[in-house]
Amino acid sequence: MQAIELEPIGLIHSGYKEKFGIPRQPGLVHSVRSTLELLPPYGSREAVSGLEMASHIWLLFLFSECVGKGWKPRVRPPRLGGNQRLGVFATRSPFRPNPIGLSPVRLDAIRFDGDRVLLDISGADLLDQTPVLDIKPYLPYSDRIDDATFALAEQIELLDLPVIFAPAAERRCDDYGHRLGEPLRRQIEELLRCDPRPAYQKQQHDREYGIRLHDLNIRWRIDAERIEVLSITPAED
Repeated sequence: MQAIELEPIGLIHSGYKEKFGIPRQPGLVHSVRSTLELLPPYGSREAVSGLEMASHIWLLFLFSECVGKGWKPRVRPPRLGGNQRLGVFATRSPFRPNPIGLSPVRLDAIRFDGDRVLLDISGADLLDQTPVLDIKPYLPYSDRIDDATFALAEQIELLDLPVIFAPAAERRCDDYGHRLGEPLRRQIEELLRCDPRPAYQKQQHDREYGIRLHDLNIRWRIDAERIEVLSITPAED
């Protein structure tokens, strides 16, 4: 069969600057908003005419950091602690024969800035500069499947723990949130309750971690009783 060549129709602009810390699935963190910028010749008013009627859209995208890195027929899903192998098609691993992802996101607004067409979205799980291959409206009557099941992932796994900010981190959070115009505290709380830690480290309560959000480095740790934000500092590129 002849090879198929695809061209991105747009790029994601997101506060997620590195892979670690991004929610493992879409729809888990709603406070972090992203923007999809459509590229020429696809960024036209005509191409998005009528899309404003959709509250949610599907994004078909490329796992660009995985291109050329190969794939294996069996992988170790993080949700299973890295100890159990499943067929790649039974997982959402980005290392696939064709490294393509699919995410439903909320469409908050469509903006026109000169010749640029910008789609503001929330609930995305996409790295900054992710290439988007296609957009489709989410159709509730057909896309929602109420009796759908998957035995290994029946429910969302979120930490039911308080998020405590160290005094200096709390001051920085307020200052940086105001500068960025972002609900930074809520974003950090939602992200950390998703527990970005590798599954095999979740019982190691003395470990300290860092995630990159916007242009900030967030240092934190988790124990059995709480999630503690230790520091918030400018990220070093």
